[in-house]
Amino acid sequence: MERRNQTSISEFILLGLSNKPEEERLLFFLFLIMYLITVLWNLLIILAIRTDSHLHTPMYFFLTNLSLGDICFTSSTVPKMLVNYIFGNKVITYTSCLAQLFFCLLFGGIDSVILASMAYDRYVAICAPLHYNMIMSQKVCASLGAICWSWACIDALIHTLSLTQLSFCGQKEIPHFFCELSVIIRLACSNTLLNDLMVYILGSLTAVMPFIGILISYIYIFIAVLKIPSTHGRKKAFNTCGSHLAVVCLFYGTVIGVYFNPRSTHIAQKDTAAAVMYTIVTPMLNPFIYSLRNNDMKRALRILFSRKPCLSL
Repeated sequence: MERRNQTSISEFILLGLSNKPEEERLLFFLFLIMYLITVLWNLLIILAIRTDSHLHTPMYFFLTNLSLGDICFTSSTVPKMLVNYIFGNKVITYTSCLAQLFFCLLFGGIDSVILASMAYDRYVAICAPLHYNMIMSQKVCASLGAICWSWACIDALIHTLSLTQLSFCGQKEIPHFFCELSVIIRLACSNTLLNDLMVYILGSLTAVMPFIGILISYIYIFIAVLKIPSTHGRKKAFNTCGSHLAVVCLFYGTVIGVYFNPRSTHIAQKDTAAAVMYTIVTPMLNPFIYSLRNNDMKRALRILFSRKPCLSL
């Protein structure tokens, strides 16, 4: 009874990106194609890494986790949006909304901390190459991976449970295509001070601290690369980091823009466009960035495509 009085509503309405039928049809096909590309190419990245023994290294271990996280991250939002476009029903239940929010935060957090782990891996590879195998051992990589997944789960769980303590009264329209944390908090008719504080505190631990760690890693990497005497050596070192830097800029640029601005500066259309970037566009572009700029990945993908399927009668 107490829970029912706290919530007051049983469902929300996802307004989506448009309310015009012709635009919705176009968006449906656009996001369906983008979703299929995202899932297919990230699966190919995972398969290529798993089937090529030369890629069983720390960097590609983290890339496998990033690709898996990207598939799940996109799958937590896009399928529901596509179903809404097909049936024209934009309703999402309160429980489903919380579940979607949890998985969005979980896999978004995974991307953030995995990108930081990849930066640390590049730092060790370039700044301490003689100790690389000892520092980035299989046990260390497995521990880092477990910490990343555990922390992302804890962060998502805290935010989700804290939302259950809020009251939602008459307003139930969400000006977004999924149940996004800051939007849900703004819909509450009770005091959201604690939730706002947790957005900044936990967000700092999940997004800002990893981002600072990435910046520090690349400062040391840049200094170390400048000390390399040959131009070819410097170019090779920068090439190994170029893909990662591109993904970092895409992901963190939009996330920090949405979650770490004052509430008064939030505009629904701008926030939704930024969310499309980090939930759909970035996971779709990641495998292309890593495969097109990485000779090892291109070789592994060629080997994967050239394999003939074994048919048994």
